[in-house]
Amino acid sequence: MAPTTRTAGLLAAAALGALVVPPALAALIALGLLAAAAADAWTVRLPPALDLNRHAALSRGVGATFTCTQRIPALGRSRLRQPLPPGITLTPSEGYDQIVGTIVARRRGRHTLPSLAIQRDGPLRLGSWYHRAGGAEEILVFPDLPAARRLAIAVRRGRFAQQGRIARGPLGLGTDFESIRDYLPDDDIRSVNWSASARLGRPMSNRYRIESDRDIVCVVDCGRLMAAPSGSDSTLHTRLDTAIDAVAAVALVADEAGDRCGALAFDATVRRALRPRRNGGDAVVRALFDLEPAPVDSDYGLAFRSLGEAKRALVIVFTDVIEPVAARPLVDALGPLARKHAVVVAIAADTNLADRAVRPPGSPLDVYRAAAAVTALEERKEVSVRLRSAGAEVVEAPPGALGEASVAAYLKAKARARL
Repeated sequence: MAPTTRTAGLLAAAALGALVVPPALAALIALGLLAAAAADAWTVRLPPALDLNRHAALSRGVGATFTCTQRIPALGRSRLRQPLPPGITLTPSEGYDQIVGTIVARRRGRHTLPSLAIQRDGPLRLGSWYHRAGGAEEILVFPDLPAARRLAIAVRRGRFAQQGRIARGPLGLGTDFESIRDYLPDDDIRSVNWSASARLGRPMSNRYRIESDRDIVCVVDCGRLMAAPSGSDSTLHTRLDTAIDAVAAVALVADEAGDRCGALAFDATVRRALRPRRNGGDAVVRALFDLEPAPVDSDYGLAFRSLGEAKRALVIVFTDVIEPVAARPLVDALGPLARKHAVVVAIAADTNLADRAVRPPGSPLDVYRAAAAVTALEERKEVSVRLRSAGAEVVEAPPGALGEASVAAYLKAKARARL
């Protein structure tokens, strides 16, 4: 219970009135105001009934509707305010009698949304009472699932584009015959069915579908290198966030392609392990969505040894590299893994380094910065060469395109029957 600003203003006026009226009368007026404020607050001592709609699950960076409305009009008015943890924004976050806004989560993982704060003013606006309503609630913030679903839908409809090309369905070794259709101008000449063409008097093509029921394992590095900022958002978006966004895209596309998808997350130890399973995209996302990078060096050998006994699969390793010495444990551990599995190493490109290397210098210090950036980029290229020599395919793309590039590498491996 507390007086309002209106009460404070009236008390100040009564104090000034003591200069022109007897002090006893001014004190009596002040006591009357305080009594009225207490009575006014007492009328709103009970919390209002609210209709509260808060989503229990969000996708990072994707807005959702947040509504809170006073169910029954009551005496006075209620000022509602939703406290927020770091990494979550609500616009607007407060209002009178209702809040209708958009909530956006910038940090992936588990967050606790505090209970709603309510200030109820009495009918006279002299006294107010404070309440808490709704209780604290856990919100799960998943990676960018809408972007992953868009890629999965594009693959389903045969409209997945990579570097300006639209995939019609791969042809060649390791594909299954599906049907015969009319020849299209962009069909490979090897797909022509000459017997059917002779019978029908027009060119016909064989249609193939990608083999399904293959194993995909997404291996996610959660060590200290993955805590580095990714892209322009240096405070909230890390390289691990980019990697998990890409994992979600690969997992959902694997569901569309009929393959089994699993995951393994590690740093110095194995933190999460999920065996490949059919329609495993949702399980993979739920297993990895709340991971945070650890301030330790990653043990690639330990992680890769845990995959050694599994059947042949496409292993996509999401990690980061800096320079050849730091990447030596990764290169050394890749050899035994690549002898049994098809391996892809997916790396988010450092766009800040690329921008610094080509930015016109404005001072002598900028020249040194550009030289350091060029050196760092050359070292990253050298690491990529060593990874390819160890038997892995290297995919490096800007943070926003790593998911698309990883899906393209996965579909390419299926087309070439590497799984």
